Amino acid sequence: MKRTHLPLNGLRVLDAAARHLSFTRAADELAVTPAAVGQQIRALEDMLGVVLFRRTPKGLELTPEAEAGLPALRQGFLEIEESVRAMQAGQSSQHITIAAPRDLTAKWLSARLADYAAENPSVQFLLVAADEALDFTEANLDLAIRLTSDAQGYEGAPLDEGRFVTVAAPSGAADGVIGWPGCPQEGGAILIRVADAGLAIDAAAHGFGRASVPELIARAEIASGRVVQVANSDKAGQGYWVIAPLPQWRQKKVKALVAMLTA
Repeated sequence: MKRTHLPLNGLRVLDAAARHLSFTRAADELAVTPAAVGQQIRALEDMLGVVLFRRTPKGLELTPEAEAGLPALRQGFLEIEESVRAMQAGQSSQHITIAAPRDLTAKWLSARLADYAAENPSVQFLLVAADEALDFTEANLDLAIRLTSDAQGYEGAPLDEGRFVTVAAPSGAADGVIGWPGCPQEGGAILIRVADAGLAIDAAAHGFGRASVPELIARAEIASGRVVQVANSDKAGQGYWVIAPLPQWRQKKVKALVAMLTA
């Protein structure tokens, strides 16, 4: 019989009825009616082509066919329970794997994860660089953070309002623009191109010119005085989103971390 055709519910009823030798007590255990137990047993007998119980003056008795199958059935249920426990162990695991852009990790995420770990010392993080070919299963990810306009078909929540700011060195901006992949278009000649918004902030701090970057990762640099904001915040249509498939999103450890990151 194919696994997809296994009558698992009927076999569960059989196990309970065999242990109690009573449809009534089996029904109490399973929170169903005795009639439902009887229907399941009759359906199972029809499918298997064997009689499983006989009624005698002394009560319900197992047939030899039922007795022959019960040891393997009960061992199978024990192994299924062990399998379920193994799968659920991931829920209690405090290892969280996050894929995030390198600049966001350096400028914003690492500090928050450190604060979270200080309050939750059993938590351990594995940070990997996000790339375009995001595969949660292959990379065994719990969460990913992307600079995007939405959750990209996953469960998700925005980390910010998607605002960009233009920053420059405190001594004044050079006559040029610092470009990076995905940066908003801004008037002026591109003086230097860098790999990401974090490097654009660094280049601005060194006096290379103005950099339009996500406000989220510029806040700490502005607050420290390393760069200054030279233009008002502007909606850019994209912001940082924390995303995950539904199974990962439902995990308690993920919910707790997302709540902290989006607070």
